[in-house]
Amino acid sequence: MAVYTHITDDDLAAFLTQYEVGELTSFSGIAEGVENTNFLVRTTTGTYILTLYEKRVEVADLPFFLNLMTHLSASGLSCPTPVLGRDGIALKELNGRPAAMVTFLEGVWPRRIQPDHCRSLGGAMASLHQAGTTFEMRRVNALSVASWRPLLTSCGLPARKIYHNLYNELNIELSWLERQWPTDLPAGIIHADMFPDNVFFLREEVSGIIDFYFACTDILVYDLAICLNAWCFESDGSFNVTKSKLMTAAYQQIRPLSEQELAALPVLARGSAMRFLLTRLYDWLNQPEDALVKPKDPREYLKKLHFHQQVTRLGAYGLE
Repeated sequence: MAVYTHITDDDLAAFLTQYEVGELTSFSGIAEGVENTNFLVRTTTGTYILTLYEKRVEVADLPFFLNLMTHLSASGLSCPTPVLGRDGIALKELNGRPAAMVTFLEGVWPRRIQPDHCRSLGGAMASLHQAGTTFEMRRVNALSVASWRPLLTSCGLPARKIYHNLYNELNIELSWLERQWPTDLPAGIIHADMFPDNVFFLREEVSGIIDFYFACTDILVYDLAICLNAWCFESDGSFNVTKSKLMTAAYQQIRPLSEQELAALPVLARGSAMRFLLTRLYDWLNQPEDALVKPKDPREYLKKLHFHQQVTRLGAYGLE
């Protein structure tokens, strides 16, 4: 279970007195998620999600995340809404950790991704990007291209003989990405982590988007590239063109992509694969013995990177 900071019912009952949410009736830890501690909290007035932010989250970034969710929710996007305390402030502290409560969303994330999931996601992603145009706060993407070489270095591959070939391969790819990375495409608020377990559905329609703790200001179509990697590959490693086509078409019904954005998609898809390959590789090689969550296998994203390296036409993504 991904519960890093434990709380008692007395701790939580005292914490809830800061809000107008009634009295505690029950709570339980949420096993999913790897960055923070989450609890499902039920009170006499409703159901909420309580998050305790762990050490990997910068406290200075929390106002950005919480204000963004408030803004997107007010703009009509279905996402968690931070619950304000009696003092009008959402961010609190519980057991030595920054903490906040948000509203509960109905729905489940898809274990078996169908084409219609991708279609609905494309529209929801574009709506998020549109709503973000009126959000005034900014946050630099700490995991964009400038961070990848330092991240590779921190993995310590040269000291591990069995990883020498991988290290050389990633060095070559990083040099290519650094040269090719676009700098003049439309930018704005992106989610940056819209994996299937962060999107809820009722049947095959998006009912909510959660976990905005990697959200930032970056190239908008980079979010689409992340989702092509996260949603459109099958379990055997093959790329599902139908899913990609439906996702992109639904996105463009709300926010049409320029020729320059479409042309950059293969580069951004390679970059997205590199970003998640490197973070997974770091976690894989630096797993604590008492880790509560098993790190994800980085080889999945190495295979995805190899696919994108072979793309020469947008038809590979169903876009011609």
